[in-house]
Amino acid sequence: MAAGTGGHVRTMLNWRNAAGLIAVLLAAGCGKEKPAAVAPPPAEVGVMTVALRDVPLIYDFVGQTESSQQVEIRARVNGFLDKRVYTEGAVVKAGQTLFLMDRKPFEATLQAAEAQLGQEQARLSTARADLKRVRPLAERNALSQRDLDDAIGKEQAAAAAVEGARANVITAKLNLGYTTITSPVAGLSSFAKRQPGSYIDTTNSLLTYVAKLDPMWVNFSLSENEVLRIRTERESGAIRYPEQDKFEVAIVLADGTVFPNRGRIAFADASFNAETGTYLVRAEVANPEGVLRPGQFVRVKVHGATRTNAIAVPQDAIIQSQRGQTVWVIGPDNKAQQRVVDVGEWTGNNWVVRSGLKPGERVAVSGTLRLAPGAPVKAVEVKPGTVPAAASGAAAEMPAPQAPAAPASGAAAAASAPAGGKS
Repeated sequence: MAAGTGGHVRTMLNWRNAAGLIAVLLAAGCGKEKPAAVAPPPAEVGVMTVALRDVPLIYDFVGQTESSQQVEIRARVNGFLDKRVYTEGAVVKAGQTLFLMDRKPFEATLQAAEAQLGQEQARLSTARADLKRVRPLAERNALSQRDLDDAIGKEQAAAAAVEGARANVITAKLNLGYTTITSPVAGLSSFAKRQPGSYIDTTNSLLTYVAKLDPMWVNFSLSENEVLRIRTERESGAIRYPEQDKFEVAIVLADGTVFPNRGRIAFADASFNAETGTYLVRAEVANPEGVLRPGQFVRVKVHGATRTNAIAVPQDAIIQSQRGQTVWVIGPDNKAQQRVVDVGEWTGNNWVVRSGLKPGERVAVSGTLRLAPGAPVKAVEVKPGTVPAAASGAAAEMPAPQAPAAPASGAAAAASAPAGGKS
């Protein structure tokens, strides 16, 4: 019993010693101070110092293509349509045969006219022979003057009849030639409006259309307000136009591809459309491969104008938010603040900022996803025109902001002309 009791006592003592040691360790641990939380480093953003400078302007608008020469193919004589010899919708050449009409009635008419011409020529020969005999006799008073006058009149009447018969032959040949209907221009053909076997007269003479593809016209409109605003800006020197107002026009197709050939502004209407209140402007662009077709809706970009003393920032700096278009401005204390700006025209990869920024201020152009109002940043200067090292998250994820309506491609010609088209 004594031995068992002693072992039990020793076990209890061991437990008490262990518990005491644990208590001491816990007390020592609680006595130590927790390490202070390490503050995250300032976000690194690319910044650009804005300044007044001349920036090229690109006026962007929607236009529609139109054939520079759309020709109605009509029958010029009445008769039965015999055959269609072209492929509907194909590109045809100038002088290519499109339709054939029944030639037989016109060939018969030509033969009759030629026969009549031969008859009148024979009568003329007889009249001339009679005059040749009468004239010497009348000079010797063997015949009266009246006989001579009658012979002269018959000869002249016969000559006139020959000319009339010859004109009938020419008309018959023309009508026979009109039975072969050709295209006067090279271009895109339309569908046939009349089928073989149809009788063609003046009421249904339209057979098809041929639209010339090269060059191609692109029409677009400019509102009266835009014309007045552009004229005011040009007179004040805010916008400068190229020499002799020679603008280049670029065409962007519906799938976003850029048409390889650039055009020029070729026409501006003399007055505003009374119904729409818009000013029609037309560009002309070479289309040798026939890529552009009449009736297409395209985007038209007019190059050549320059906005003077303007502030422009890269697309990545503009952020679309619930407040509108905004930018992150980095102050002198290297803290970020979000600011609403008024965005103007699109130029290259930059937006023109009409208001909201001042020269000398720094704008964040990359790393904007990590910014918060009042947050300190590490600003890295980025030169204009260079690509920031870090992509601007907000700008990269959001579509480019929509600027206020820029002058339609007629900005060039329309601003040059006084409002209302008066000169």
